Amino acid sequence: MKGRKGIADISFLAIGLLIQVVTYFLMPHDSWLSLVSGCLGVCSVCMAAQRKIGTYLFGFGQVLTYTYLCWEQRFYGEVMINAYYFCTMIYGVYVWKSRMSDGTEGVVVPRSLSLRTLCLIVSVTFACAWLTGWGLASLTDDTQPYLDAFTTVPALVAQVLMILVYREHWFIWLAVDILSVLLWLRAGDYCMAAQYFFWCANCLYGLRKWKIDNL
Repeated sequence: MKGRKGIADISFLAIGLLIQVVTYFLMPHDSWLSLVSGCLGVCSVCMAAQRKIGTYLFGFGQVLTYTYLCWEQRFYGEVMINAYYFCTMIYGVYVWKSRMSDGTEGVVVPRSLSLRTLCLIVSVTFACAWLTGWGLASLTDDTQPYLDAFTTVPALVAQVLMILVYREHWFIWLAVDILSVLLWLRAGDYCMAAQYFFWCANCLYGLRKWKIDNL
């Protein structure tokens, strides 16, 4: 059984990397850095879905490369959130190490939020995202202020929930990733759009791997 799970995990990762490579060669105008960032991102999210602390190793590389790409596109919300990611991931390594399971599997042990708490978090997040979009539209030359805001503010919340090992972070990441596909399609960067498309699939994969079966 473990062997089958291992093959499934490797196959899912390989599909994600293949999507990145194929997209890069089909879209010759994409930056090579988009390909590198996309591949690092695929590795990072797959390991997060598998509850493995190695997610942070690839995550640091993805954050640095992705931040540069966002700066080029003037997605200032994305730039700010990735600086936040970098700092929080340092703390995340500590939290995940403290919640590692015993035995040889080396996976983190998740926990759950109540439905009431989750609904409250989602409501507050939506309101803050809308206000952030208004601010970006009014005060900056952000090219997609509201999309930028709605891929930024919820991601701040999802990152905290992921670091604290709450299963429900996958729901918020799924919403963020769907909007991020649209963000990068409109920007014309298809490698980044492909990365987020795969990340949408990875959220569903993560929901299963983290065993959210009580909602």
